[in-house]
Amino acid sequence: MGSNKGRSHKAGSNEAPAEDQDAGYYRLRLFVTGTTPRSAHAIRNIRVICEENLPGRYTLEVIDIYQHPEHVRAEQIIVTPTLVKLVPLPLRKLIGDLSDTARVLAALDIVPRPLLVSPAENEHAA
Repeated sequence: MGSNKGRSHKAGSNEAPAEDQDAGYYRLRLFVTGTTPRSAHAIRNIRVICEENLPGRYTLEVIDIYQHPEHVRAEQIIVTPTLVKLVPLPLRKLIGDLSDTARVLAALDIVPRPLLVSPAENEHAA
């Protein structure tokens, strides 16, 4: 048959080796309600944030609470979308469509990747 997770989607590596969890590996779970525009925005936003700031260092699981209401009580979800950072500790929850990238990065303790300036651009600035 298949996984119990239903509408869950995992991105990045499926499993983090123990040593990677100490080296900045993130395990995230996003709770959404069906295919609402707000849910779609949250999914798109967190995927972009993760791909830009945590390439190859994260697992994202998307759970539709309509299909899996048992997660609501177990995870103490009271509103959606809710993003839960499971690893690294401390556990954090973030509510909303995750459109404020700076707020998401700060809440998840992710340092944004610096913009790289090519040497040629620096020479013209002088």
